[in-house]
Amino acid sequence: MQNIDPKRAVIQITQRLSLRKPQAEALRRLDDIVDLIAPSKDTDVAAARDAVRQVYGPMPDAQFEDFERDFPSICFALATGVGKTRLMGAFISYLYMIGKSRNFFVLAPNLTIYEKLLADFQPTSPKYVFRGIEAFAHQAPLIVNAENYEEGRGVRGADLFGREGAIINIFNISKINSEVRGGNAPRIKRLQEYIGDSYFAYLSGLDDLVLLMDEAHRYRASAGAKAIAELKPILGLEVTATPKSVGARSAEFKNVAYRYELPDAMEDGYVKEPAVGTRANFDPKSVDDATLER
Repeated sequence: MQNIDPKRAVIQITQRLSLRKPQAEALRRLDDIVDLIAPSKDTDVAAARDAVRQVYGPMPDAQFEDFERDFPSICFALATGVGKTRLMGAFISYLYMIGKSRNFFVLAPNLTIYEKLLADFQPTSPKYVFRGIEAFAHQAPLIVNAENYEEGRGVRGADLFGREGAIINIFNISKINSEVRGGNAPRIKRLQEYIGDSYFAYLSGLDDLVLLMDEAHRYRASAGAKAIAELKPILGLEVTATPKSVGARSAEFKNVAYRYELPDAMEDGYVKEPAVGTRANFDPKSVDDATLER
């Protein structure tokens, strides 16, 4: 793990990843928040909340009142098409480069996004999220997922040559919160003989785990929220284009540190004016929010 000056890291990542204006601003605000609250297992969550609220509460392009979780969790609400996956890559690069964390857990809301994330975090992908990042040029992050975590890669924390670097766990939310037949715990919560505990318990015991939530509006339901809280990360980073919970009691997020909406993206030329196609005579009021989300 490196230990680069945070401001220098922000500049390097912005340049190397050719971040767009809203991505660069989100990274700058992450840098500011990390400096404000110094996230760790010992962080005073209430004091951290007050520190963030004092700075970001009054901002017109933020909406911050509370972390809304048992740990510091910040939402970055960027319009679809601006590049949220690349932003997650920038966040991971930054936290690794400044020496804050080498253990990350990226959460996907469904199988489709899970598979897309796995692809985008592979160096062979044309959309590789770390392309140009010097810290990962000679040793790409170790990717642990639902198919290989039982091999012990994440616990050993080293590649085939014994080198230690960043470890990125990528999982579908269903793998950590699903109730299986017979009342048994999900497989990730079952005892693994090589560590004497479950892999989930191992992760929750790490002193530098950072949780990144893609499509963060999907994880506010009780089951998902409970599973996330049990991971006990030092910091949560939420990205979504729609910062409000889904369902009959939809509510606006209260932990948004940066909001860059569709009109902003259209004005800056990052996305084209959307053309929405619907069924003839379709009345959106005839279905609930959860159905529309699907």
